[in-house]
Amino acid sequence: MGLEIIIFFGAILFGIFIYWTESKSNGVYRFFNTIFNSKELQMKPGNPKGFIYKQDVLPRVLFVAFTFLIVALIIQFLTPIAIFSTYYGISAFASAIFGTLIGTYVANFVLKSGEVIEQQSDSLEDVVKDGLNKGKEFLEDLKNKDAKVVEAAKKEIKETPKAPEKSARERLKDKGLM
Repeated sequence: MGLEIIIFFGAILFGIFIYWTESKSNGVYRFFNTIFNSKELQMKPGNPKGFIYKQDVLPRVLFVAFTFLIVALIIQFLTPIAIFSTYYGISAFASAIFGTLIGTYVANFVLKSGEVIEQQSDSLEDVVKDGLNKGKEFLEDLKNKDAKVVEAAKKEIKETPKAPEKSARERLKDKGLM
């Protein structure tokens, strides 16, 4: 089980590496495209599509599975390592395929999020600046309102005359205690 986990995480890193290299240059895909297709069917010069990069799910799965199958068959017949004869070999084979596919999607997410951040960086700066300006205005309004409320309360206190209070003696007389 430990070896399968190591193979799985290694395959994720391998998938990220493959996706990233194909996003930079798709020369191998262009080479096979020119060999297998006629001039009319060949891809345009500006097309960035590769075996994995910018592919749909099914062609991506088929390419990864077919590539791992070829590598596994070469290892099976040229070395004493028996991949397809045990459960552990088949499980490691499946983990490698699945990990590579997950790695390609992780790399796709990272590259696309980087592009979105680059495109939206100016608008994000504007949003943050607007938020800061609105916050400053709100604080200024609160300060001004507080000052106005305090001044109004002071005026109210000064303007209200106090009723003359009765002395203690008069209050006691009113209660009938004196």
